[in-house]
Amino acid sequence: MARDDRRERFEAQVLQHLDAAYRYARWLARSLHDAEDVVQEAMVRAYRSFEQLRAEDAKAWLLSIVRNCHLSAISQRQRQRLQPLPEAGSGAPELVAADPGPEAQALERDEQRTLQRLLAVLPDEHREVLVLREVEDMNYREIAAITKVPIGTVMSRLARARASLRARWLEEQSGAPHGLC
Repeated sequence: MARDDRRERFEAQVLQHLDAAYRYARWLARSLHDAEDVVQEAMVRAYRSFEQLRAEDAKAWLLSIVRNCHLSAISQRQRQRLQPLPEAGSGAPELVAADPGPEAQALERDEQRTLQRLLAVLPDEHREVLVLREVEDMNYREIAAITKVPIGTVMSRLARARASLRARWLEEQSGAPHGLC
């Protein structure tokens, strides 16, 4: 009976954040396959340690586990000295707008591809805080807890990430050559 109760509580508190965990893993791993592996491992770890969840924010707790699983996977790959080949057409899943016309859909897809490409060239620590803040709508305290850096560092990285992304976006829109800012 207690096992069923634990499962129900886990489903109610943690599983509602599964999409956020996958999106975060996708941005961290830059690979659909790796993101799936990271999230699967994170969910197993989360279930095993569910009784340790004391905070009221299961989302930040789960995303911390996702990040740790991602870092563990990187460490394991480095130990094995394996370099995965890039996946063909491994762009992030595109967002779908509610009933736009074909022209609007095409424009939005172009903007999404541009944004994904520009995000992909940001340094990992900048992309990570930007995705957590702007995509996952997490506050600085939660981001600091997930990334294990001080709030001031989160704010600094976020400011730099936004400035770099803005400059790259404007450069892209003006048709200037693609260079690093």
